[in-house]
Amino acid sequence: AIWARRLGSFALPLTIVPVLMHRGAAIDTPTFEVVELVAMAVALLALAASIGAFARIWVTGDRGWGRAVTGLVCSLVCLAPFGLLTLDYVVYPMADEVSTDRADPPPLVSAVQPVPPSAAIAQRLAAAFPNVKTRNYPLPPRQLFGIVDRLVNERGWDVLRRRDPAGPDGEGPINALAVTLFGFRDEVSIRLVRSPDGTSVAMRSASLTALHEPGVNGSRIEGFLTALDDRIT
Repeated sequence: AIWARRLGSFALPLTIVPVLMHRGAAIDTPTFEVVELVAMAVALLALAASIGAFARIWVTGDRGWGRAVTGLVCSLVCLAPFGLLTLDYVVYPMADEVSTDRADPPPLVSAVQPVPPSAAIAQRLAAAFPNVKTRNYPLPPRQLFGIVDRLVNERGWDVLRRRDPAGPDGEGPINALAVTLFGFRDEVSIRLVRSPDGTSVAMRSASLTALHEPGVNGSRIEGFLTALDDRIT
């Protein structure tokens, strides 16, 4: 019971603090991944120690219920994010990017170029995110650009490139950096182009690290385009 509490109390900050540091760019992604693996191992040891303590206390009647419960709670809190991440890997296909235009995705400005999804993965992505489709709105490019720009700012994304669609083609790209819950960096690319009856909006969300949160890119695009639909209507 004593070791369950000690290990659980140690695993808790070892799990939470690196996430905050990773989100704030205080540590790089490889270091974050190593620390989180160590935290998961410590949490598993705390879980095993708490289960063993419960069994021993039940048989012998010794004291230590409070310490064992503390170790159990701390270990479960630490393991919950890993469980959610594992569930995401089961539910969503592992793809480095999601785009509304697979034939001509909006360009990225980051040095990392993700691998496009295969045909099989693209079918699974289409089934998981049916609303990830290029939009066409009966609005001029500059008016629509202002709405899209405000939505990007409201989400707190760090804008990397922004060009007003003042040219004859009415093309206005916006590239921004988005941070996930665990601090992974993704680039969002939005392309506005003049169409015969208004303006088309294509969107792409790409992960900039090998290990990332599956499902985030597709959910991000669906959420943004849904908000854009609502804002325009």
